[in-house]
Amino acid sequence: MKNPNQSNEDQFAKKSQAWSARFSEPVSDLVKRYTASVSFDKRMAQVDIQGSIAHATMLRTVGVLGQDDLSSIERGMAQISTEIAEGRFEWLLDLEDVHLNIEKRLVDLIGDAGKRLHTGRSRNDQVATDIRLWVRTEIDHQIALLGQIRRALATVALEHAETIMPGFTHMQVAQPVTFGHHLLAYAEMFGRDGSRLTDCRKRVNQLPLGAAALAGTSYPIDRQQVADLLGFEGICANSLDAVSDRDFAIEFCAAAALIMTHISRLSEELVIWMSPRVGFIDLADRFCTGSSIMPQKKNPDVPELARGKTGRVNGHLVALLTLMKGQPLAYNKDNQEDKEGLFDTADTVRDTLTIFVDLISGIKVKADAMRAAALQGYATATDLADYLVKKGLPFRDAHETVAHAVRHCEQKACDLADLSLADLKQFNASIDQDVFTVLTLEGSVAARSHIGGTAPVRVREAAQKILAEPSSSVL
Repeated sequence: MKNPNQSNEDQFAKKSQAWSARFSEPVSDLVKRYTASVSFDKRMAQVDIQGSIAHATMLRTVGVLGQDDLSSIERGMAQISTEIAEGRFEWLLDLEDVHLNIEKRLVDLIGDAGKRLHTGRSRNDQVATDIRLWVRTEIDHQIALLGQIRRALATVALEHAETIMPGFTHMQVAQPVTFGHHLLAYAEMFGRDGSRLTDCRKRVNQLPLGAAALAGTSYPIDRQQVADLLGFEGICANSLDAVSDRDFAIEFCAAAALIMTHISRLSEELVIWMSPRVGFIDLADRFCTGSSIMPQKKNPDVPELARGKTGRVNGHLVALLTLMKGQPLAYNKDNQEDKEGLFDTADTVRDTLTIFVDLISGIKVKADAMRAAALQGYATATDLADYLVKKGLPFRDAHETVAHAVRHCEQKACDLADLSLADLKQFNASIDQDVFTVLTLEGSVAARSHIGGTAPVRVREAAQKILAEPSSSVL
């Protein structure tokens, strides 16, 4: 029961936030709900504990904390970590965020030693450190998943190094390629994604702790020790920038948006290829759903939804850019809005990559349909032009000659390979019997045996190179 003689100010200071002694009235319940972040930032609890222990260890080293205090903090944090992991920790809206919830529980467990933990730091540099630690872990997971999806693509590509399909430009049949070669194009995209994340990680992995609220601290802290304890590669060089910078989060979201863009391009092709009008592939049933009214339907829901989720991730990137564009130095409350989109981006990309590793491995290839499609659209026309160039004809003249041959085939409703030698000689007398090797689909893909070409030998080399890459041990 409240003491009736106690003033409103005393009641407020006793029960409310860590900063409330400055104020004469409590925050309204609506404002509490509006400004609190604990509902979503509690996922950073373990890295918050990790950062706090490193900070306390450093304070002990420089003589700001005693050994008894450090031991108490370590013991209390270990208990809190267990409570959180087991779902027994009570998260309180009144305490706003993950940091104050953990601090309050620590004080309940160990008393004054818990109150000394915040010496020499602010929630501003604390949250900046937590986010960097959290993003760093996500980057490591996603790099590992990108390696897995590359290996899944390479495995299927190796199996289908000779499976011929049409290559397209403008969604029109262009030249023959192989299904393996086509899949390895996506392996290249995901390889660049991994490289971008690796590069991004270097800028994420810089320690903000020690910047305090914005101007640093007068305590004799050792930021390098904290950086070493937490595995940071460097230290943020300017205290104002350290607490207000979210470039690293924007960069991560930009890399994630590119990952999802590549996933979306692949998804679009999977949807097209699975259509009965195309019929190049089938997806395993576990990635598809049916219709509530049409019993024959098998819908490629996973690729379709991945296309949609790409827009969601792109939106988070734009939101974060917009969030930061008008902020003066240093920290502002606006930055509380950096987390939900960031968290959702990481979750979406991680789930999508995980599913697609399995989805790719389960693709059923319909090679006959691919080959039949490659025979449409005069896919070997460029090969015939190249053949004429090798016979001495300038390329532009060869191009025009083959165009006349294609028009002739359209009128006769046949392919270039169906024309007789006599028919072909009507277009250029230098054409000989060896032209039919050039006009075959196999001859076309095999002729491009340079690095990066469609020749099966090159496809196998590229796939095997990916499969020989060391697997990440992050997951």
